[in-house]
Amino acid sequence: MSQSGSFRPGIIVMLLGSLAGLAVALYAYFTPLTGVNGSLGALVVILSTIALAILTLVLAPLSCRSGRVALRVLILLDLVGTGFAGLLLHQWWLTAAMVVGLIGLLLEMAGRASSTTPAHS
Repeated sequence: MSQSGSFRPGIIVMLLGSLAGLAVALYAYFTPLTGVNGSLGALVVILSTIALAILTLVLAPLSCRSGRVALRVLILLDLVGTGFAGLLLHQWWLTAAMVVGLIGLLLEMAGRASSTTPAHS
């Protein structure tokens, strides 16, 4: 039984991680006394979390193997870069959200591999 593209657990976890990261980045950018309010770094993190959410939504229905691999690499680079930016901005919750997204990416890769691998008879 195959799962539909939008309801795989890995996709949902990645999307939750990116939306949580977006919420933390918006809070840090707009709230005074966060240390990064109004900074270019916080604005870039907002854009990267939006890009991460869009890439996750594009990955969900994609069936082309090479396209999925390319999007996974882009998502991995986005997760690592945004998590590192969270460390530099001292926004630990942002880094934690990117770790959740990384767990979702690993779940998505493991779930997709197990669903496409034929059973031995």
